[in-house]
Amino acid sequence: MTAPNFTRTVLGVPRIGPRRELKRAIEGYWKGSVSRSDLDQTAAGLRRDEWARLAAAGLDSVPTNTFSYYDQILDTAELLGALPSRVAGIEDRLDRYFAAARGTAEVTPLEMTKWFDTNYHYLVPEIGPETAFSLHPEKILADLDEALAQGVPARPVVVGPITFLALSKAVDGAGDPLSRIDELVPLYRDLLARLATAGAQWVQLDEPVLVSEAGLGLADTAAKVYGALASAAERPSIAVATYFGSPGPSLAALAGTGVEAIAVDLVTDPDVVDLVAGTPALAGKLLIAGVVDGRNVWRTDLEAALATLGTLSGSAAALAVSTSCSLLHVPYTVAAETAPEPAGAAGVRAWLAFAEEKIGEVAVLSRALTEGRPVVAAEFAESACVRAARAADARLNDGAVRDRLAALRAAGTGRAAAAERAVAQRDRLGLPLLPTTTIGSYPQTGAIRVARADLRAGRVDEAEYVRRMQAEIADVIRLQEDLGIDVLVHGEPERNDMVQYFAERLEGFLATDNGWVQSYGTRCVRPPILYGDVRRAEPMTVSWITYAQALTERPVKGMLTGPVTILAWSFVRDDQPLADSADQVALAIRDETVDLEQAGVKIIQVDEPALRELLPLRAADRPAYLDWATGSFRLSTSGVVDDTQIHTHLCYSEFGDVIGAIADLDADVTSIEAARSRMEILDDLNEAGFANQVGPGVYDIHSPRVPAQDEVESSLRAALEAVPAERLWVNPDCGLKTRGTEETVASLRNLVAAAKAVRATL
Repeated sequence: MTAPNFTRTVLGVPRIGPRRELKRAIEGYWKGSVSRSDLDQTAAGLRRDEWARLAAAGLDSVPTNTFSYYDQILDTAELLGALPSRVAGIEDRLDRYFAAARGTAEVTPLEMTKWFDTNYHYLVPEIGPETAFSLHPEKILADLDEALAQGVPARPVVVGPITFLALSKAVDGAGDPLSRIDELVPLYRDLLARLATAGAQWVQLDEPVLVSEAGLGLADTAAKVYGALASAAERPSIAVATYFGSPGPSLAALAGTGVEAIAVDLVTDPDVVDLVAGTPALAGKLLIAGVVDGRNVWRTDLEAALATLGTLSGSAAALAVSTSCSLLHVPYTVAAETAPEPAGAAGVRAWLAFAEEKIGEVAVLSRALTEGRPVVAAEFAESACVRAARAADARLNDGAVRDRLAALRAAGTGRAAAAERAVAQRDRLGLPLLPTTTIGSYPQTGAIRVARADLRAGRVDEAEYVRRMQAEIADVIRLQEDLGIDVLVHGEPERNDMVQYFAERLEGFLATDNGWVQSYGTRCVRPPILYGDVRRAEPMTVSWITYAQALTERPVKGMLTGPVTILAWSFVRDDQPLADSADQVALAIRDETVDLEQAGVKIIQVDEPALRELLPLRAADRPAYLDWATGSFRLSTSGVVDDTQIHTHLCYSEFGDVIGAIADLDADVTSIEAARSRMEILDDLNEAGFANQVGPGVYDIHSPRVPAQDEVESSLRAALEAVPAERLWVNPDCGLKTRGTEETVASLRNLVAAAKAVRATL
């Protein structure tokens, strides 16, 4: 039962492919241009290549079953027979899986939300009274067989039973999913036995929920569950992985069971070092020490990491060096960044470590620990040199930006009361009841992609690119007018990404060329890197919005991304508080809102979809975060006059913990995800005293389904039960960038018709 200890590993790896090969294969499969065989072949190649890289780097335990066609929580739901019953009639396994993920014309998908405080999204399992758990381990066993055949020291990774149930959603009157934990324990024991029979020496069970606020009350559950799993007669050695924070009382609870190893995140919360040192029961365990940051992109301070390892060397029977969490959250390699650095960010790449480089750091630290620091003296010297150069760089301390921020903070950033603003805006805008709008982006057409590629390759100049984008904007404006939408958007054809676009135009940011990270399913983003103080050199959006506004008499929204979201969807500097970085970005966005207003733009949307995402996992840390996050948003929107209407947008999060903060943003109109959660958010907003205008999403844009008019009408009438018509807007859940043109037009046509039909009854 007890396998030999290992010394160096990572908790997980990226899976979309270094060149997004999996994304293209899956999307081709959905379109019918890639066969099932070719899709499976692409996936198998990516797995083999990744395992080979990890083994070549010297890892003596390699995580497997980290690959997924869409999401690891969805994989776990399939493993445990917990896919929703509405997909049961789909005969093909993979098509059934994708139907649960993204829906079909007949089937609604599972709800989607953020994975703890990261920018990764997972699909929320639905646990109802009729959910009958059963084990389906074919995928894990096939993955293990592949790895062992390749000679890889495989360690299958599975989401643990506590985290799976804690992240699930009760439906159809079912009770708390965690109340069914006793049903899962026998299935996991069976899974462990099958993995042992198949040749696994170790298995990793991920329990990140234990570091959250909910985890504070789950220590007894952890002791019971892992006591039962560890007592199984036939099983591999068990490593329980906690990450994204401190496991708190669950650490001692887990250490008191018979599991052989516990992984802890030693980066996110420095107090974990003392917690580990103060847990005597770890003396008989393998401690998997997460000293290399798995979520950010800065090179590890090797001296500090080795010192931490030294401090903990007597706290456990053995140490294995690891990343703090899965490397799913960082790009593949800095080596893929081959284009010259922008002049303003010259030299910054030397400060960075992506997944491949972090794997190398794990190996270096493990060698230093097991063979002695002198054998890796050169690597330590280089690390110290790079860190010193970064700390001394003048771009990290812009006195003019800091002085201006201090003056604004001292002067205050308030606007008139919301009710006064609403009157002024109503008089200026003259909109009907239930005004219709969209969130911002429209489908990225083939022509847009060709134009962007032509510009990058030098086949067209900037003037021709602008001409092509203006043609796209004109098409989107005409489409919206034809559909009868009340408040228009320019469609954002010029934007590669809602954060990257701004980062490329702000000093203090470095954009990557190939730093792709999976956000959900096949959706990939290239998070920019915030490395220094932030400054706006010139207007970033004004020319595009004023061009669009000149094409129509209807109001066109100016579209900006808020400071918290820009931080959340970037890799941020780790040498100053997040609040300071947020206010620097807010200052740049504030200048943009003022320029838009002066150009005649009447409505400006400052999106903050990531407000919930950065919420600390422990309740004690949340008030301070919400104070600076909402303050930063208000700073970004405080430069405009009262009759300029400020919108914001929030999506795909569990909003309960930030309901009060949504009100504190004090936006005139808040559009918010509501379709998948069936308008539940509106009652919560009312209970929190939210009295501004709101646009709950009336249909889900992350599914290819076209909602029927009566379906949208039903959503609107449900919303009207919670919000008076004078405060209600009509819009989709989110931007339309990822959707096709045909389905977008059909959906919006039904949305406008539904709004008119309901409006006629008021």
